[in-house]
Amino acid sequence: MKLAYYPGCSLKGTSFEYEVSLLKILEVLNIEIKEIPDWNCCGASAAHSINHNLSVALPARNLAIAENGGYESILAPCAACSNRLKTASYELKTDDILKDKVVNSLGMPYAAGIDINNMLEFLSGVVGEDKIKSMVKKPLNGLKVASYYGCLLVRPPKIMQFDDPENPVLMDDLVALTGADPVDYSYKTECCGAINSLSNPDVVTTLTGNILYDIKKHGADLIVVACPLCHSNLDVRQREIERKYGEKIGLPILFVTELLGLSFGIDPKDLAIDGHMVAADKVLKKIKEL
Repeated sequence: MKLAYYPGCSLKGTSFEYEVSLLKILEVLNIEIKEIPDWNCCGASAAHSINHNLSVALPARNLAIAENGGYESILAPCAACSNRLKTASYELKTDDILKDKVVNSLGMPYAAGIDINNMLEFLSGVVGEDKIKSMVKKPLNGLKVASYYGCLLVRPPKIMQFDDPENPVLMDDLVALTGADPVDYSYKTECCGAINSLSNPDVVTTLTGNILYDIKKHGADLIVVACPLCHSNLDVRQREIERKYGEKIGLPILFVTELLGLSFGIDPKDLAIDGHMVAADKVLKKIKEL
């Protein structure tokens, strides 16, 4: 199967750790992906609220490039990007008038036939749990890990068609493959505040604070995510939330690819874990002592 890779803007900038760790574990897994040439922003967080046709055309262009390149499937690690790509594909499959407009604007054919995978679908369905489990060289036994899905991976259900939209478990299953203990809690799919981070930070500190303190209450050592925006709010805002509520949190936020990489025995520096705001030193020390 020819696998196309759509990094999106975040993995090339503020969430570079996600891409670094992804490419590192794929190297270990001996899986090849090809970055889509001349890709453009999917329009997440802005275009869909300004111009509907544009919000579909932007992600559709990336899909069309991959489809015309002979790729059967595309990996979009960013939850927001995968959401926009899947939304565009869905709309073009169900609205012939919109499809004609968008395809004409693209200047290239597009049949809307290419499969789109978010990171969890890719790891579980394309790579496969058996292969992942076979690569675990450093079992993370005793480590308590909370999986935070956020809202973009699972909603809207009719488009995303991924896991249970109210109680997803796929990331927990991946965590369990590493030997770590998945932590159950109440805010798995609650919004972290998303793009309000700059325009309405009080909303973000409240929503993200609820998530972090609930996870802390349930005894987690760290949190894993598959969304750059969620990672940013949970990681970058954490100290601000601690100051606001006067209660220490101290929870490292890792991408699921980083956690898998640690269980594969990859050096933390090669996974760019030192690039996060909340240091993972205590967790890394605990892993080293396992």
